[in-house]
Amino acid sequence: MLVWAFISCCLDCCNSLFYGIAEGFMIRLQSVQNAAARLVSDAQHYDCITPVLQKLHWFPFRRRVDFKMATLVYLSLSDMAPAYLAANCQLVSDDSPCQLRSATSRTCVVRRTYSNYRDRCFASAGPQLWNSLPADL
Repeated sequence: MLVWAFISCCLDCCNSLFYGIAEGFMIRLQSVQNAAARLVSDAQHYDCITPVLQKLHWFPFRRRVDFKMATLVYLSLSDMAPAYLAANCQLVSDDSPCQLRSATSRTCVVRRTYSNYRDRCFASAGPQLWNSLPADL
């Protein structure tokens, strides 16, 4: 319970800000989560961590970040998010004056950016991640 309270909450707090960070930082954060999982489950250091994470129902850290970002986009599209987030997510059917074939699918308008730093902002990364999800999901 203490591990969940101290470590998981710190990893989950604002973890959508970690979207698109360098691989070295992502590995460091994953190692923190792995150490917490080993502590909770009494696994040894040499044991494979994937079954331990599955047993605890914990996503790997990169998947947690993607899940949080996709959840924020879903809330924005469902009008359950704050206005400053909802303004950044628009469906193609809402943005287009004419009827397109993509109007029936729930794809978002992705803002064009001209730098890698801007690719990480919610207005660009959120809709791009949303569009990469399977259609039947």
